[in-house]
Amino acid sequence: MTNTTVVQSRAQESRAAIQRLYIAMRHMFLRGSYKPLGVSGEAMIKSLLQLKPEIYGSIADPEKVELNGLLYIFQRLPEGIEQCRYINLVSREGLENSHFNPLIPSKRRRDCYRIDKEQMYIEMTRGYSDIYDVLTHLTFLFIEAEKIRRNSFDYKDRPKREWLMLESIVKKMKKGEPYDAQIGYTYLSSLIGRTYDETARHCKDFDQAEKVNSLFEITYWLGKRSIEEHLHDKDREITFSSTLREKLGHHIHGESWAQDIKKVLWDNELFGRPVHVISANMHSVMNTVFGRKALRRAERGKSLEEMASKLSLDENANLRKKVRQCANAEGMIYLEDQSGTNIDVQIIDLIKVDLKGIAKEVQLDFKKIKKTKPILLVIDYPFGEQAYEIMDELLKPFEINGEKYNLPVHSINIMGKAGILAGGKGDIMIPSAHVFEGSADNYPFTNQLSKNEFEGNGMAVYEGPMITVLGTSLQNKDILNYFHKSSWNMIGLEMEGAHYQKAIQVASKIRKSIASDISLRYAYYASDNPIKTGSTLASGSLGLEGVAPTYLITSRILSGILGQ
Repeated sequence: MTNTTVVQSRAQESRAAIQRLYIAMRHMFLRGSYKPLGVSGEAMIKSLLQLKPEIYGSIADPEKVELNGLLYIFQRLPEGIEQCRYINLVSREGLENSHFNPLIPSKRRRDCYRIDKEQMYIEMTRGYSDIYDVLTHLTFLFIEAEKIRRNSFDYKDRPKREWLMLESIVKKMKKGEPYDAQIGYTYLSSLIGRTYDETARHCKDFDQAEKVNSLFEITYWLGKRSIEEHLHDKDREITFSSTLREKLGHHIHGESWAQDIKKVLWDNELFGRPVHVISANMHSVMNTVFGRKALRRAERGKSLEEMASKLSLDENANLRKKVRQCANAEGMIYLEDQSGTNIDVQIIDLIKVDLKGIAKEVQLDFKKIKKTKPILLVIDYPFGEQAYEIMDELLKPFEINGEKYNLPVHSINIMGKAGILAGGKGDIMIPSAHVFEGSADNYPFTNQLSKNEFEGNGMAVYEGPMITVLGTSLQNKDILNYFHKSSWNMIGLEMEGAHYQKAIQVASKIRKSIASDISLRYAYYASDNPIKTGSTLASGSLGLEGVAPTYLITSRILSGILGQ
């Protein structure tokens, strides 16, 4: 058997494991509940262990607890979830009007509510991708919890001394009493199957993470809940509310979100003017358009990248405030999401903007801007399949006073972060097509951005097709190497591109609500390389390394919209 055949065979096995995992998750969703260590839960665990996704590192090791993976998921799950036996996935069902304070994870915006000591509610308003993401993380969590339990008890199911000492440390932490962290690391290292140095280093990482409990507490509660189920039949359970099962797939949140935007455009007499949609973060376009005017020369530096780097520093909150104040003074409308999509919006009327204050890196055609009076509609990042929901609803005609009006969208511009297969962190990818993983769906398109526009800026640039994956947390080297090295020749992977293109093609070719030759611009910067050890998403964010590619892409998109 050739090496190519072996790689292809492993990739096929991995793809089959992903399909089984998704079928199991869909089945449990329709059923309404499942127990993580029940028959269905064990099937998910088996598939995930066979798959061994790169982001979950040493998931298949029977003793070593995967610490990078745990930190990654705890930044995306509500604080304290490790203490809960009952996890309820719900739609937006009125909990925002209750006395419960929402818990919002630092790395994934979703409202969560701690009902009592044992129960957590998590709002799922971003579609199937959101549910699959949470269930995959929870399955990984239960796998690691079982390792902790096995490491904490002897063969007669008696607690080891290290477990009892960890328990005493956690009790001291709860009471606010002092404890010797160095001694604690030695106990903890035995329970998680890691060296003292590894344990000490990761404990500090967890302590520095926002809205994440300490590794001592997390290890204790994961082990405790697993022990309770193993010895005392106190099963853990995950449920899906009937409202969530009924509403999912009906675009309820996306429709409300799009209607809010169109109503604001209408009420501010902006409807009817050319709209340029930009899917990006909530800072890069605003900083590029208003930063130069808002800040003094010493504050902004010599270039857009230098200014952006200064604005990114935690200690420069006052500079960010100045930019927002300038944006508001020049008519920027900020729509904080009320629909449940967790996607905020900025509306920038270029007629009200001092064009001479825009960053010099942006090419401007002043006559064109004055004549066409364009509007920038900047939307925050969606998640997976949610991209189809929001874009589909946004591009539908707006109905008011018994009449229907098409939103005059002249261009759609997608700037995102993605996993790269051809290069390294911080590099740039220019897609020529999006292929949806696990299906025959493929979306070739004419990208108004080209590789040539980005070269010569100190970053590697790659051009070619990209794969839109079902979930980044389910990819392993076998699958990704196949995508990259086979005739597919993929340069990277992300989660929204094919969904965006599906909505755009429906609007342009079927509904005819936008032009069939609408200008499209897609560009991604590499947040990770999932086939390179130590460079997955779990290894940490780009930090300031992401500033240069983010603002280079932003300036090129704005130049395409506002230039000749």
